[in-house]
Amino acid sequence: MKAKIRKIVTVVEETLSEAGRDVSPPTRRAAAIAVIANPFAGRYQEDLTDLINVGEELGGLLAERAVKALGIEGGKIESYGKAAAVGANGELEHAAAILHPKLGAPFRKVLGKGAALIPSSKKRGGPGVALDIPLGHKDAAFVRSHFDGMEVRVVDAPAADEIVVAVAVTDSGRPLPRVGGLKVSEIKGEDGLR
Repeated sequence: MKAKIRKIVTVVEETLSEAGRDVSPPTRRAAAIAVIANPFAGRYQEDLTDLINVGEELGGLLAERAVKALGIEGGKIESYGKAAAVGANGELEHAAAILHPKLGAPFRKVLGKGAALIPSSKKRGGPGVALDIPLGHKDAAFVRSHFDGMEVRVVDAPAADEIVVAVAVTDSGRPLPRVGGLKVSEIKGEDGLR
């Protein structure tokens, strides 16, 4: 592996009730987070191929861990998202290099599908910075019940010369959704929108 990983953190969140009502079955989401060395911290690098390749490696590794944490098959995942935070000596472009060109294909492979764009966010921050991982339905972006997010953090990362990379998956949409839009039962999954 090209990524120099300092640690991996996995988080599972299960919502059993919302607004005083039971959520049955509970909504569940999981995130897998890697803390890696930033090989370009503190200096400008024109060619970001090394980080692009790291993204490809982490896409499969983190997706596998997140799906395993939910204890279901990849094909049963409904939503996904990705995020990264660079430390003070990194650039937002370092996060973009990891998240965009190659991370998606191995992530989708673990899930067996994923016609929709993978929502993403990136930022710069210090140890303990919150990552808000945006979530959307993996096959149809117009499914409003799955517009969501998951906040995660690693208390000691990123250091100035590190990058925190996270993916999140869910087994459902938000608890008690009621704002309309395309229903999961209406998904065609052909164009990533509907």
